Amino acid sequence: MGDVFTLALPFFGLIFLGFLSGKIVKLPEAGLAWLNFFVVYISLPALFFRLISQTPLEELTNWSFVMSTTLTTYSAFALAFAFGLWMTRGKMAEATIQGLVGSYSNIGYMGPGLTIAALGPAATVPTALIFCFDSILLFTLIPVMMALSGTEKLSWQQTILYVLRKVFLHPFIIATIIGVLAAAVQFQPPGWIDKMLTYLSNAAAPCALFAMGVAVALRQVRRVPTEMPVLLIIKLIVHPVLVYLLLSRIDGIPDSWVYTAILMACLPPAANVFVVAQQYDVYVERASSAVMIGTLLSVATVTTFLYLITKGLLPL
Repeated sequence: MGDVFTLALPFFGLIFLGFLSGKIVKLPEAGLAWLNFFVVYISLPALFFRLISQTPLEELTNWSFVMSTTLTTYSAFALAFAFGLWMTRGKMAEATIQGLVGSYSNIGYMGPGLTIAALGPAATVPTALIFCFDSILLFTLIPVMMALSGTEKLSWQQTILYVLRKVFLHPFIIATIIGVLAAAVQFQPPGWIDKMLTYLSNAAAPCALFAMGVAVALRQVRRVPTEMPVLLIIKLIVHPVLVYLLLSRIDGIPDSWVYTAILMACLPPAANVFVVAQQYDVYVERASSAVMIGTLLSVATVTTFLYLITKGLLPL
């Protein structure tokens, strides 16, 4: 257990520091804007580019891994969406946000910090692939489902353009694409650029986790909806179990990639779930509760999966 706590406590300790700061220091939420910009647009893209560009190209085209992880994310979404549709008596817009609660892991802020700390540089490529293809899946599903529900007032042409912008203009995906191109031509940046990329990469996880803690602290939980326990069980337990059951039976996927996918799947709902709920003005307060409660509960679930992985209790 000592090894597990060595991995988990600093990770959640940074989130706790951010949470404590958000509760004690009375600063407006707008103060997070520049830190969030640094994390999303500069630091994490630098991390993805630097490590992916150093990866052999053949490792970046493991389509069985991509299809399997994307399928499990869709399965978790479908399960949570169906449950939400039943609970809301057919309200598709609310059920769509509930589907996100059950499937959309915090793979941007928490993912790289956890997987790379636990599994080392070998986790970088699967982390980036999961982020890219889960984002493509969910950024496509959200506007389509909202259009079908009547909440999204865009035409189909505008919806397609919206999806394309969301997917291909995201800084993580841009950095991943440039990293793949750099790996293909074996590009080596000049020394001073490489040094700066290293500095930015080292800052990614601490800044992201601290910002995550502050964001959770600024959310308020006024009530716990009756559907929340089931949605969080799907997100924190069912999703990673589905990943394990599928990937452990497919040949040709490295063990470190399987463990990376499990850790990415057991993360709590992303803060973007709340952002999407605000964007469509649907399920806003309950989405905020899901992010906060899910993050707190993930201390136990993530630590459990870390223990199972480090002790070899998940045979492949």
